[in-house]
Amino acid sequence: MHRPIEEPGGGTGGGYGHGPVTPPFRPHPPPGEGPGPGHGSGSTPAGPVAPWAEAGGVPDPGRVDPLVLGALLARHGWRRRGGAAGRYSRWTPPGATGSGPTSLLVPESRAFPDCEDLLGEALTALARSAAPSAREVLVGLTVPSDEIRWWRDVPPGPAGTVPWTVQEQLRSAARQLLLAGALAVRGRAGYYGARHRRQAQASLEGVAVGAAQGGRGLTAFVPVDPGRAIAVRLYHALYAAREATDYQRATGGMEAFDAAVEAGVSRELTEALVALVRGTEGARVALEWAPAAGTPAGCAPRPEPVEFSPGDLPALREAGARYLTGEPSVPVRITGAVVRMRRSGPRGEGTVRLRVLAGAEVPHVRVTLDEESYRTAGHAHLVGLPIRVLGRLESRGGFRRLTDASGVVPVQVDDAERDRLMKSLHENLDFFEEACGGE
Repeated sequence: MHRPIEEPGGGTGGGYGHGPVTPPFRPHPPPGEGPGPGHGSGSTPAGPVAPWAEAGGVPDPGRVDPLVLGALLARHGWRRRGGAAGRYSRWTPPGATGSGPTSLLVPESRAFPDCEDLLGEALTALARSAAPSAREVLVGLTVPSDEIRWWRDVPPGPAGTVPWTVQEQLRSAARQLLLAGALAVRGRAGYYGARHRRQAQASLEGVAVGAAQGGRGLTAFVPVDPGRAIAVRLYHALYAAREATDYQRATGGMEAFDAAVEAGVSRELTEALVALVRGTEGARVALEWAPAAGTPAGCAPRPEPVEFSPGDLPALREAGARYLTGEPSVPVRITGAVVRMRRSGPRGEGTVRLRVLAGAEVPHVRVTLDEESYRTAGHAHLVGLPIRVLGRLESRGGFRRLTDASGVVPVQVDDAERDRLMKSLHENLDFFEEACGGE
């Protein structure tokens, strides 16, 4: 039986960066480790993880579907070059010639008698390969993931690479785009500001990322469980943004951007696209679904890349400004712990900062209270109680300010929460004595 042979000096180099990766991305798991607690950004696995063997550092061949392995090899540029029909196929890496020494034998199905042996040899060869595509195939087997790819057409630097600052711009734009998709999963809005941001960032902790050779591309591996909703929302939002941009450029009207909000388009998404395209000759975003999970409902099996050019920037910027001014304030009833108090004199109205416990998807809000309500807030904090307040969460400033405040009352909480609030008071006692002085 033919055994895969590693080509001496094979692979294209490059690979994935070994330096720290800014959240919400985490780096790929090294061969021999599954992503887990303490790895990368410290997050737990975001989806079902195929077990890694104790020896050899490869996925367990008994748990690998050969059809999924073949689909991943084809996706990442490996070439199918014959084999025994109905039994197994032979694959060579990107750029290899038909006579090259590197090849993998992949069985057509688990019914093939030597299926597990062939899979074990193929996975071992992938783990030892220096080719970036081999790493991507292993990641796709380890954590079933939808893949989101970004490309930017930028002038080449020395030896065909791009400057570090340009690579950082790509990473930043990719983070913004993923965050926009995660926000849209939480609810539809033209502008989110601080709303839902904490939960959206937490939902991206399981995302793995790797840069393409030369720094012009980036790939994010979004685990199907629980990240598929983010990939699906981005799929619909990107196509809606492309259609709305075409409509605006053809007619000058912005109505299509208003309708696109329901598909997940927002100021956050248009700003991400502006950051992606700015300083380039064009940019593309493509999505590919995890073979193990299949195509989600309502999506194309093989979506075409969505392209944006510098000529789209005016429409995207105008849409972002429209979303910012058009999002209305929201009536809310917030329960929050007082963390800061300030007023200009010993009497009169003052400003209070609340850590939101319930009632709004923001971490903190500021609210201006009249003298009596300000006194109520100070007394509630001194005895370790949060307050409840009615008002309108203003879009200006990112939904961080509450206006038209009324009905300020202390709220009873359980002993554990009260102890936490009292600890906060003791840590900031001097500040509150000054803030509440004269009352």
